[in-house]
Amino acid sequence: MKNLYQQFKPFLLFLGKFLLSYLVLTFIYQWYLNQFVAATFEVDGFTKIVANQTEGIMKLFGCDAFVKKNSQEASVNLFYNQKWVARIVEGCNALSIIILFISFVISFSGKIKTTILFILTGSLLIHAVNVVRIALLAVLIYNYPMYESFLHDVLFPLIIYGFVFFLWVFWVNNFSKYASKSFK
Repeated sequence: MKNLYQQFKPFLLFLGKFLLSYLVLTFIYQWYLNQFVAATFEVDGFTKIVANQTEGIMKLFGCDAFVKKNSQEASVNLFYNQKWVARIVEGCNALSIIILFISFVISFSGKIKTTILFILTGSLLIHAVNVVRIALLAVLIYNYPMYESFLHDVLFPLIIYGFVFFLWVFWVNNFSKYASKSFK
């Protein structure tokens, strides 16, 4: 049994770190979301930031865009060329994806300073990619409404998850303590 434990120790450590960090971060995020009143359709602060930054990036590129709080659900409506094209809900803010990213990096941690810097940098990059992704999605839905389902459900999730996967591979191959033993 001890031999079996030694054989699977790296995997068990990875799994334990991942589950613990994921559960703790998810609990904190859920606590944060519970601060907002669902009955009055109150939108959480981070989702508002994402909506406002999406509007800002669209305006930066000369788009006629604006956001407006939805009065019938907890979301922010995004308008492009005076037409409602998208609603930005809590699930659009990428915080759950960032939690997944952080948990993975922690489970394959390297040096503490490097790990913290990578988590901060990676989280900011994921946030930026997400804002650009929502802006592009809005423009494409406006111009190609017949492809809305494909764009929203397939292509754009592929972009955000593909980017996170790229960050994970980069982390494991360059900074993880496992990488230094296995790949270098």
